[in-house]
Amino acid sequence: MDGREWFRLDRRLGIPLPSLPRPWDELSLAERREIAAAWEAIRGIIPERIKRLEAEITVMQERLAGEADFVACCRLNADMAELAGRINELNIWMRTEPDVGGDEAGS
Repeated sequence: MDGREWFRLDRRLGIPLPSLPRPWDELSLAERREIAAAWEAIRGIIPERIKRLEAEITVMQERLAGEADFVACCRLNADMAELAGRINELNIWMRTEPDVGGDEAGS
């Protein structure tokens, strides 16, 4: 096993997120290490995902600058706010580091 089975793709964020079958502290040390290694690889793709979302926001801002229709402006602002929310969540996930723990009896 390589740890990826412990994650499920979050389509909104565009990355796999933890989907553990039981609480973290009930997992063996080996399982926690496996999950932590897989998570490090996932965390490594988050900055690129954020860059792509920021690029989408930039395009929307350019469209907004030339938009005269109020309803269209509101829709663009709402879409930009949604993307900004995703970026915020991705930043939180990027800072999330599991505590694997030390030696464990029976591992």
